[in-house]
Amino acid sequence: FHSGEREEKCIIEDVPSDTLVIGNYKVQRWDIHRQEFFESAPGLGMFVTVTTPSADVLLSKLYGPQGTFSFTSYLSGEHIICLQSNSTRFVAFAGSKLRIHLDIRVGEHFLDESVLQAKDKVNEVNLRLEHLIEQIHHVAKEQNYEREREEKFRKTSEETNSNILWWAIVQTLILISIGIWQIKSLRDFFISKKLV
Repeated sequence: FHSGEREEKCIIEDVPSDTLVIGNYKVQRWDIHRQEFFESAPGLGMFVTVTTPSADVLLSKLYGPQGTFSFTSYLSGEHIICLQSNSTRFVAFAGSKLRIHLDIRVGEHFLDESVLQAKDKVNEVNLRLEHLIEQIHHVAKEQNYEREREEKFRKTSEETNSNILWWAIVQTLILISIGIWQIKSLRDFFISKKLV
């Protein structure tokens, strides 16, 4: 995505609890003379801030023009990941465009490459099996989180439908009572004028 030099861009990521999130990014600065983006932006860094659903700051750190950040969520819900350059230019002069390449992986678990290159095949198979079991646990945790979200959404929908039904019943009762009152008032008026 593109961003202004002093502009903060935020991404919302829905993450289950106890889940590792890894983000890789790379920043490129726009060159006005060549009309293209530099391959890198030396001297330019990025502030990365991660906020939990309860508005607690989970991560706030300055990185270089290219880097990797990671955090483990302790709450399930929408985490806000914000990126802003550390440009020291005044806002009026910081008109340069930035291109930010961002890759966010949720629930990634990496195998240790040094262990994978071990000579002992039994250890390698055992390590891969442990990695698969860990991934299965992550998938199960993700499914439970989605099930909880769906249950909460269904409960909210049912409450809304119930409120709409009661509001319709109240409106109908009000209309019927106003109609009866108008008919009674009109009949009393006609009787008092001796038209009936």
